Amino acid sequence: MDLSNLQPAEGATKSQKRIGRGQGSGRGGTSTRGHKGAKSRSGYKRRRGFEGGQMPLYRRVPKSGFKNINRVEYTGINIDVLQKLAESTGIVVITPEILRENGLLGKKDLLKILSRGELKAKIDVTANAFSTKAIQAIESVGGTVIKL
Repeated sequence: MDLSNLQPAEGATKSQKRIGRGQGSGRGGTSTRGHKGAKSRSGYKRRRGFEGGQMPLYRRVPKSGFKNINRVEYTGINIDVLQKLAESTGIVVITPEILRENGLLGKKDLLKILSRGELKAKIDVTANAFSTKAIQAIESVGGTVIKL
C-alpha cells in the first residue's frame, strides 16, 4: 500500500445530488427549495439580527448615551507600583519604555501616574499625564515630573 492507491472504504462516499436538471431527475422544477418566498430565490441571505419578522432585539431595546470618539484613554499606574519597581530594580529614571520592558504598560498605551500608595524613593518620572496628588508626592520626595 502507498499513497498512489489509497481510496475510501466501500460505501463511505455518496455521489452528490444533482439538482435542477429537469423533471425526469425527480429534482427539477423547484429544485428542493419549496414554493416561492425569499429562501427559494438565488442570493438569499438572512440579515443579521432578523427574527422572522418579529421586531428585532436591537429595535426593541431603548438606546441611551453615546461614545465620545475623541476620548483619550490612559493606562493608570500608581505610585506604589513605581516604588516597588524602584526598590526591586534600582531604577531612578522611570519612562514609558522602562514600564513596557517590565510588562506594566502596553505597546501603544498612554501613561498616567496616579497617587495611591506611598513613595520613598527619589525618582524622575516621565509620563503623558499625572494626577495632582501624584505630582505633589513625587516632588515632595525630591523627584522630578516630566510630561510628554
